[in-house]
Amino acid sequence: MKWLHVPFLMVAVLFSAQGFAANTAQQEKMKTCNANAGSLKGDERKAYMSTCLKKQAPQTQQEKMKTCNADATAKTLKGEARKAYMSDCLKKK
Repeated sequence: MKWLHVPFLMVAVLFSAQGFAANTAQQEKMKTCNANAGSLKGDERKAYMSTCLKKQAPQTQQEKMKTCNADATAKTLKGEARKAYMSDCLKKK
């Protein structure tokens, strides 16, 4: 009867390890989105964080450009402030 407990224990350990890895990835994503949110407050910050956490990490320069552009628009940046933000945003990993 005791030998039946071993497979169940192994399965439980396997699932808990997978949950831990996924949680760590989500925490990293949260940290990155939080840093990128910068000085946004209130509803703007909530909307940005929600969008950011749903997105996959940008893989191409085009996707990165689209994300940075959307963020600059959400922050209502114009002129030199927008250029500086876009430059900084596109340099980030």
